[in-house]
Amino acid sequence: MDTADLLGNLETLFKLNPASARLLIVGLGATGYSAAQFLQKTPIKFAVIDSRKSPPLIDNLREQMPDVPVFSGGFDQPAFDVATHLLVSPGVSLNETAIHKAMQAGVTVISDIDLFACATSKPIVAITGSNGKSTVTTMLGEMGNAAGVKTAIGGNLGTPALDLLQQNAELYVLELSSFQLERTTALNARAATVLNISPDHLDRHDGMDGYAAEKQRIFRGNGVMVLNADDAMVMAMQSDGRQSLTFSTQGPADFYLRRSETDTLMHGEQALMAASKLRLEGTHNIANALAALALGTAVGLSITAMCDALRRFKGLPHRMQKVAEKAGVNWVNDSKATNIGACIAALQGYERKVILIAGGDAKGADMTELVPAVKAKTKAVVLMGKDAQLIADALNNCVPVHLTANMKEAVKVAAGLASTGDSVLLSPACASLDQYRSYVDRGNKFAEAVMELPSC
Repeated sequence: MDTADLLGNLETLFKLNPASARLLIVGLGATGYSAAQFLQKTPIKFAVIDSRKSPPLIDNLREQMPDVPVFSGGFDQPAFDVATHLLVSPGVSLNETAIHKAMQAGVTVISDIDLFACATSKPIVAITGSNGKSTVTTMLGEMGNAAGVKTAIGGNLGTPALDLLQQNAELYVLELSSFQLERTTALNARAATVLNISPDHLDRHDGMDGYAAEKQRIFRGNGVMVLNADDAMVMAMQSDGRQSLTFSTQGPADFYLRRSETDTLMHGEQALMAASKLRLEGTHNIANALAALALGTAVGLSITAMCDALRRFKGLPHRMQKVAEKAGVNWVNDSKATNIGACIAALQGYERKVILIAGGDAKGADMTELVPAVKAKTKAVVLMGKDAQLIADALNNCVPVHLTANMKEAVKVAAGLASTGDSVLLSPACASLDQYRSYVDRGNKFAEAVMELPSC
């Protein structure tokens, strides 16, 4: 798409005209920086503001775009007062005083996803949900490329959406968070899904209903809706008059798991592949595969190519990743499980009871929701992090609980509890930033502690 078409779309959808618009990018992280690089190639006038004194990419921006005004060290109201449009990075809450005041004054809020949608006419698949987003996004990316369709993936996962435009792909697959969706209005995905809904980010959203409403924004437009038939909150999003596909591991759906002597992934009456051929642990990953198959079908990918890609797919780091077997004990890193739903899904994928390592920042979630899965699927729970005691109180001794100070101690305690044939699962059900730079750092510290254990 050329610049004239882009500007026409922005004028139509957002009344963003280069002659009169003054756009302020709020937040200079990866998203804000990618937006600045994109806008630099257009006649749109913009500035950048960040509450941090030294945002991580400020030197890059000043070196590459010396004429762009940059404000740091706070959200100074004068910068907002002259703006006609705000592009607010997903890490910045719309409830910030300066942003809220600007919105009340009629300033238009857009997102990098809006810019992306206005800049391409190629098909877009949009993926959200509390759990499984990154796995399904990556699965579908590999399916597209296996089918001979040049596919680019990004958004909340890895590459910022606007940077993907440089790849000149034939199909774009975007993972989108609730924070991205709450400020996005222009997206009309060819196919979109909400994989599941469970408590997450309730500190930024107005309870579960508000959180689900932000997720539902992914279905704006007229594309195919892909819905999880096993999740009542997702099924409630179904819209009359819209084409939809469903997936399920528990019962009838367009794409489903047929349980028999050989469990099989099905599309209607067509057997697609044996579930045992997936190289991923857990029933939740079967659901992820079914969702990816439904999305790929919605955009016309070959079933054969998609199944071939699934057979090769090894999963993503820190998502049900086997770290090692030590002294007959299997150690699994699911550090990406930053909320209750992800932890429950991981536990439910096991037939035999496991030892669970959990804890961190609970983000205001109700940890009593863990009780049924913990009671049914764990021998013991080892807790660490800021909200360890809160979780212990919520579990109320439904299984033995051990409090520890850090990852190294948690792994040592778990090793002492485990017997030959057991699995120890790091699936924290919490955010990591109370003790670690990220869930990746947390998972790496887990792996390091496991590798220090004796082998026999």
